[in-house]
Amino acid sequence: MALQSALFLFFFFPLGGLLYWAVPSLRARNGLLLAASLVFYSFGQWQGIPVLLLSALVSTLAGRAMEREKGRRAVLALAVAVHLLLLGAFKYLDFFTASLNALLGLELPLAHLPLPMGISFFTFKSIAYVVDAYRAGGSGHGFADVLLYVSFFPQIGSGPIARFGPFAQQLTGRTIGAAQAAQGLRRFILGFGKKLLIAGQVAAIADAAFALGPALDARMAWVGAVAYSLQLYFDFSGYSDMAIGMAAMLGFSTPENFNYPYIAASIRDFWKRWHISLSSWFQDYLYIPLGGNRKGQGRAMVNRGIVFLLCGLWHGANWTFILWGLWHGVFSAIESAVAAARKGRPAERSRRPLLGRALGHVYTLLVVCIGFVIFRAADLTQAGQMLAAMFTAFSPSPAATLAWERIAPAAWCAFFGGILGSLPIVPYLKERTAGRGWVEAASFVLAAALFALCLLAAAGSGFQSFIYAQF
Repeated sequence: MALQSALFLFFFFPLGGLLYWAVPSLRARNGLLLAASLVFYSFGQWQGIPVLLLSALVSTLAGRAMEREKGRRAVLALAVAVHLLLLGAFKYLDFFTASLNALLGLELPLAHLPLPMGISFFTFKSIAYVVDAYRAGGSGHGFADVLLYVSFFPQIGSGPIARFGPFAQQLTGRTIGAAQAAQGLRRFILGFGKKLLIAGQVAAIADAAFALGPALDARMAWVGAVAYSLQLYFDFSGYSDMAIGMAAMLGFSTPENFNYPYIAASIRDFWKRWHISLSSWFQDYLYIPLGGNRKGQGRAMVNRGIVFLLCGLWHGANWTFILWGLWHGVFSAIESAVAAARKGRPAERSRRPLLGRALGHVYTLLVVCIGFVIFRAADLTQAGQMLAAMFTAFSPSPAATLAWERIAPAAWCAFFGGILGSLPIVPYLKERTAGRGWVEAASFVLAAALFALCLLAAAGSGFQSFIYAQF
């Protein structure tokens, strides 16, 4: 089951919501949430339930064991190793086996283990739990609380990667009101609209471009690359909006995951705005423990390279994801080195953007767009074809021209609407209309109309899965 599925929208969500609001105590509501989360996960992939339960059990036992002063570091190492071994076995075993076979000419059999839904997300939540427990001197929380944390159904599919501390506080101290639920529903509908009306439409442009292969020309390659950048952003930020909105309807506050990343003026700024919960996880649980920038600029650049390499690998078992991570790591490290070199300059000059604001935007968008071509490609060969076409295939191709002419008007509307939607226009309008009651009322009317429009779009194209659900 997924947040955008018909089963969730018309059965699980309304019936579960009514039952949740009818239950009087928070303890009973927490129990209902846990049961609902496991049912939700079972509909998505019941085979992953044992892995989910084992992950929560290991975290719970590790948190309890760390209350003792002796052997805490060994417990931490063992718990993290178990979580990483589970992730590695189910997600990367066949990838490394196939790579070893190709490299050494071996014929080792592939395991073909089913990939548990959301394993990358709940593994990182579990690791965060045990590391935080180690830093705090242990955690006395029970198995049910930890299991609800890692399986919480709004976040299990594609995040955000919430931390246990704030979540645990809300297990015993959240308030649930009609106004909060209404705002959460509005946020959920906004994300639903992003997914269906923008990401779902521009996907046709991206798919057409990537399917052309050697027949690509520069025109179709660039449009396809931009279309996929828009598709990925609105698909993933749409899921985050739906998760945040759903959690709000249940009384939970969820960390933001996106902050208009396409207005960034550097790669470092981009990663402060894109998949924020993942970026902060790598910073807190990998980059800083590796030494961050405390051991010299050379070590900091190496640390950034390690972080981005593992960030790419986290996204999937494919060389394209690894190359994408290294691509961002190289530019992040270069920017970090240049920023360090500018510290000796006068304060006024050192605070200026390295390339100027406008040129910085162009540079960042170019790096990000090229990176997403690598990210989207099925393999390195397809990535090379796409990139070669973008920069060398300036003569129109008959096949590409035909693909261009077949792009539907709705896809073009979503394409240009997505470009506008990538800009912080909504926050600007909110600031300009703050305090006007009619604006708030109108936003709920527009949300209802948007939901109806989404259902019409879904009736024609179906409920497509989210891109990050595969990670």
